[in-house]
Amino acid sequence: MALHKGPQKHDERPVSVNPFFGEANPVAGMTDAPPRHRLPDGPLPPMTAYQLVHDELMLDGNSRLNLATFVTTWMEPQAGVLMAECRDKNMIDKDEYPRTAELERRCVAMLADLWNAPDPAAAVGCSTTGSSEACMLAGMALKRRWSKRNQAPGARPNLIMGVNVQVCWEKFCNFWEVEARLVPMEGERYHLDAQAAVELCDENTIGVVGILGSTFDGSYEPIADLCAALDALQERTGLDIPVHVDGASGGMIAPFLDEDLAWDFRLPRVASINTSGHKYGLVYPGVGWALWRDKEALPEELVFRVNYLGGDMPTFALNFSRPGAQVVAQYYTFLRLGREGYRAVQQTTRDVAMSLAERVEALGDFRLLTKGDQLPVFAFTTADGVEAYDVFDVSRRMRESGWLLPAYTFPPNREDLSVLRVVCRNGFSNDLADLFMEDLCRLLPELRKQPHPAPKDKGAATGFHH
Repeated sequence: MALHKGPQKHDERPVSVNPFFGEANPVAGMTDAPPRHRLPDGPLPPMTAYQLVHDELMLDGNSRLNLATFVTTWMEPQAGVLMAECRDKNMIDKDEYPRTAELERRCVAMLADLWNAPDPAAAVGCSTTGSSEACMLAGMALKRRWSKRNQAPGARPNLIMGVNVQVCWEKFCNFWEVEARLVPMEGERYHLDAQAAVELCDENTIGVVGILGSTFDGSYEPIADLCAALDALQERTGLDIPVHVDGASGGMIAPFLDEDLAWDFRLPRVASINTSGHKYGLVYPGVGWALWRDKEALPEELVFRVNYLGGDMPTFALNFSRPGAQVVAQYYTFLRLGREGYRAVQQTTRDVAMSLAERVEALGDFRLLTKGDQLPVFAFTTADGVEAYDVFDVSRRMRESGWLLPAYTFPPNREDLSVLRVVCRNGFSNDLADLFMEDLCRLLPELRKQPHPAPKDKGAATGFHH
């Protein structure tokens, strides 16, 4: 939830209504332009209200050219029709909308099978509004399991993760009073190290979070190595610490493109997994998924059973009322693509990412950190010897052509490193990649002529990371 200040004095002017479409409403006497920061005294004609909102939104960035976001920006028209048909259905009311509830159940079963649950029928899970909520639920389950086995008075729980985790994990630790123990970046390692994570564990560790893959550079964390290190820790000390895999993006990439990679429920120590249906699950925002390998991994006392609108309904979620449209769209996409369809889409996206990364590196101005061969994402920085401009200059100038190319500084211990990141999604074609390269090549001669990088606050990221 964003926090906004109240209106400033210079913003008190009314919304401008073009006389051409600003039809007056004789019933309400609405002939003046509506105010910006208080409810109008009367109604506007629907087309006028639409045009006012539509025109203001034109100043938003073009989502298809947003190389910062992982979120799906294109779906087939048929999916849009289904979503429109279901936007008035309240997901939580499973008694009134039993078929929508059934489609959610099927999606959970499909993901349990996709992620190699030992007994897919025994796995439990639910849809969420996105991976952030799913991570909160997974963290709550980890903390409750820890509290049941650790009764020491005054003990403070902790959670181990890399410093590159998405901010939702920091929120979880803040909201649920868990100590966040972060493994810093070191040298050319930009994510969690298994041994470094284990060294932070103790009897109050509720779990370790592994990321598939990191939003900073698109790399997979070594989930199998992490589990092996925790197995060895248990043999030495008796500490049995579960792993949660934050597969917000990679959970819908690895099963299709990296089938031999052990990261999921094939590893007995993996207790839960989350993913974002609205990222590489290929659905418009917002839908996420949280799954546990079995009922033992999700404490029963966290599952509420309520009598609501005529039915007994188990629920485990932070949100209650929400539309069923995104869940229906997820089931449509699963049905529409199947394994081979997902494999083709994700492989195409990875191919675009790897090809574009090679072309960026070939310019000679940049050095790749990753090359798009895990998540279809790559990060790069300016090459050694480039002193006339920096990544923030590139980001700012690319925005002039409509590209939202994020630039940001890495966290401890690599605050010295600032990068650009390109997220390739379904719909970002080779044709769009060609246009990206044309715009980048056009501005480089101008940047090379600068006497020095433009003054700026190095900590002011132009993407999600700050």
